Amino acid sequence: MRTRNRIAAAAGIIAAASVTGIAVAALAAPASDPGDRPAAASQEVLLGEGTDNLPSITAADWVTYADHVIVVEAVSEASIAPGAEEIERGEGVIGRTVALTVEDVLWSRDGAPKAAPTSWNYSALGWHFTDGDTADPVKLALSEFPRVEVGHQYVMAVRWQAALCDEDGEYAPAQWLGLGEGSEIPFDDGILGNGESEGTVQNAAAFAAAAEDEPDQGVEELLAGQSADALVSALAEAVPDTAAQSEAEAFSTMNSCV
Repeated sequence: MRTRNRIAAAAGIIAAASVTGIAVAALAAPASDPGDRPAAASQEVLLGEGTDNLPSITAADWVTYADHVIVVEAVSEASIAPGAEEIERGEGVIGRTVALTVEDVLWSRDGAPKAAPTSWNYSALGWHFTDGDTADPVKLALSEFPRVEVGHQYVMAVRWQAALCDEDGEYAPAQWLGLGEGSEIPFDDGILGNGESEGTVQNAAAFAAAAEDEPDQGVEELLAGQSADALVSALAEAVPDTAAQSEAEAFSTMNSCV
């Protein structure tokens, strides 16, 4: 069994595609060749905390804020070299991008600004190194999130975000984003809740049993062990919060670079 430790977001972890409020400096470093990764990465998994991009737990959250709900498979990954300051300090992050292929589109919002993608270069958490040792880093993951690892499948609720500019001149390119912790669900073998999460592989039945007493059960907890059909039905029955939807769209438009 892998050992997992918890760390604060302020430690300099790069941002996953569903999360805000985590430092992203490492993403500016050049990516290595596709498929490259630290050869001797530790089996330990270091867990961090992040802030959700948007509400993401319930089916109502998904139909309110997502443009599409898709089934993806992680097919390859590429590491992102740490920055010069991190190398000099001897501690930092080796970033990671994961190539996702879209296997199915389960749901789409009427009026979505962009058709669902057929592939996605997903910004994922990579590895943390200390003592200048980039050859044997520790895996990074976020609490309650899939790490998104090659060979696994996931269901994801995603939203198209136009390029953003702020008053300080910071720029974020147009991209697909997840909503948050509840919008990325393991889906190995076509079973919701089955597969990789937090860098370890979970069994859907065991996950469902452990989640029975949780007060804030969401899509993953309620539908664990079921097929995509159950999710499609739940989304069809969910009612979007149109006021919140309009507010999110207004905020996105207000901060876009257009």
